[in-house]
Amino acid sequence: MVRALLSTLLLATAVAAAEPTVYLIRHGEKPSNGSDGLSAAGLERAECLTHVFGPESDYDIGFIMAEQPKSDGSRQRPYDTVLPLAEELGLTIDTNCTKKDYDCVADTVENYEGEGNILICWEHAALNNIVEALGVSSYSNYPSDAYNLIWTDPYPWTEITNVTSEDCPGLDTD
Repeated sequence: MVRALLSTLLLATAVAAAEPTVYLIRHGEKPSNGSDGLSAAGLERAECLTHVFGPESDYDIGFIMAEQPKSDGSRQRPYDTVLPLAEELGLTIDTNCTKKDYDCVADTVENYEGEGNILICWEHAALNNIVEALGVSSYSNYPSDAYNLIWTDPYPWTEITNVTSEDCPGLDTD
């Protein structure tokens, strides 16, 4: 009886340990004229992310999501921000969810069965709605003037446990 209970507890612990951590980031910097795409700083950030989340990092990214770009080329920034990283890791970026379909993002996270952790890159205000859809009830809004923050939301995705900087040289001072 004790052996069976211990075995059940070990199995439950192993299953919980296999659940991915979700990391959420904002897209890279945009041009000052408001046009679509990334500015020079945004392109630099996209390259920096290959070092921050790349194969040598401890983040162990196995799945990347970005909001679905529109057919007219708008809303492309999140995708462009993580494209160099996806190429570095040999991953395809999941763009099945539109900007405001937060339940789609939560469903994708909940149904993920792959190896590694999940990186989500979106527009900053939508990140607030995404964490709520995942089940986070208490957090500080993603600041509108920041491009460098990494939110860490470990399984069961109900709490942002850490907020850190990407520490991209020349871009991030805090």
